[in-house]
Amino acid sequence: MRKMPLSPNLALTMSGNAEFVQRDLAVLWHPCTQMKDHEWLPLVPIRRGRGAWLEDFEGKRYLDAISSWWVNLFGHANPRINAALTGQLGELEHVMLAGFTHQAVVELSERLVEIAPPGLSRCFYADNGSSAVEVAVKMSFHYWRNRGDTRKTRFITLSNSYHGETLGALAVGNVPLYKETYKPLLMDVITVSSPDCYTRESGDDWESHTRKMFTHMEQALAQHHQETCAVILEPLVQCAGNMRMYHPVYLSMLRRACNHFGVHLIADEIAVGFGRTGTLFACEQAGITPDFLCLSKGLTGGYLPLSVVLTGDEIYQAFYDDYPKLTAFLHSHSYTGNALGCRAALATLDIFRDDGVIENNRALAAHMRTAAASLAEHPHVAEIRQHGMILAIELARDRNTRSAYAWQERRGLTVYRHALERGVLLRPLGNVVYFMPPYVITPAEIDLMITVAAEGIELATCD
Repeated sequence: MRKMPLSPNLALTMSGNAEFVQRDLAVLWHPCTQMKDHEWLPLVPIRRGRGAWLEDFEGKRYLDAISSWWVNLFGHANPRINAALTGQLGELEHVMLAGFTHQAVVELSERLVEIAPPGLSRCFYADNGSSAVEVAVKMSFHYWRNRGDTRKTRFITLSNSYHGETLGALAVGNVPLYKETYKPLLMDVITVSSPDCYTRESGDDWESHTRKMFTHMEQALAQHHQETCAVILEPLVQCAGNMRMYHPVYLSMLRRACNHFGVHLIADEIAVGFGRTGTLFACEQAGITPDFLCLSKGLTGGYLPLSVVLTGDEIYQAFYDDYPKLTAFLHSHSYTGNALGCRAALATLDIFRDDGVIENNRALAAHMRTAAASLAEHPHVAEIRQHGMILAIELARDRNTRSAYAWQERRGLTVYRHALERGVLLRPLGNVVYFMPPYVITPAEIDLMITVAAEGIELATCD
């Protein structure tokens, strides 16, 4: 009797992690990775996920303390999102959005307009966060061009900012690790000192420091507003920039200044939107409406790549004219408004609506703050900072002088490797250990996450 071949999943299960890793390294090039590291730093192949946990091909589990690069909100294999996608699969997987439409994208757009800051009434879809930033940058530039103001060709950004890695998004960011190599390819921008409260002087609180730092932005706008299309920033948390944080007052001051000088405000909430900072959108904490709101990551609950830029009717009308005028915004992606992505996003919004997520997160954030508090006196912990469900621990050679460890020492990598051994997925940013867990995490899992991080910090700083 002829033997039936094993199914791929069963074959992988039987072979375990090592063979799967070998196959991977023969054909893949991984993101944000020096591939030579994997000669000694093993990849972790994941077979499945449930809730806040991932599981490899040998049955070892890992608590996903960073939401798989900040995208997962309500756990892996969430049954409600699964069911929504299953239903959509039976109806429509995708149709182009040029000249066509479909139910899921219309419903999602209506829901986003309903919950977004007031005045944002139009949705333009793309595939990922970088693409959303490209859309907002191009749309702002094109708006001024359609209005007849061809002087406006530049953008103002903050130091230490990150907005993605396509060329336009990279240009308006400022993290050297990502930007320096490609600098000859990038447009010239105006960079203003970040309100980053880690740099505040002794005796200053977050608000007073933030207000002082706004003088740099005000000066830049006064000097450059005639040539500036927009200011772009990450509200409250510069995530890829070592999770540096600032006070919401900066947003309200910036909104007033942009209005005064006739400059757009682009809020990149790709990482901080959908409850990460304690409110559904970070801009809510300042009571402002940006001219462009960029969303992605948590938009689909971590299921599928989808992004959206929300803007208002005043900007929309600047593109609305007879075809021969050539004022239309000609930006597209093949998978714009993908039906499966939109349906996953709708299911994600249903969970926010039905389950009191923001209120529950406040309790989880408070537990996280309390659990991490004991690290505040560690001789190599310079600061513990938090906005909502994002908590960061800054390591330093000397906590009093805040002298930094050299990046070449890769202290955070020690934390990462220890955490994997203990069944927790942490991925420090340089010398910053941070937590950005799914909202389904339990207090007991938070305790585990922080206990393991504390052990890793001790190992990384014990010399």
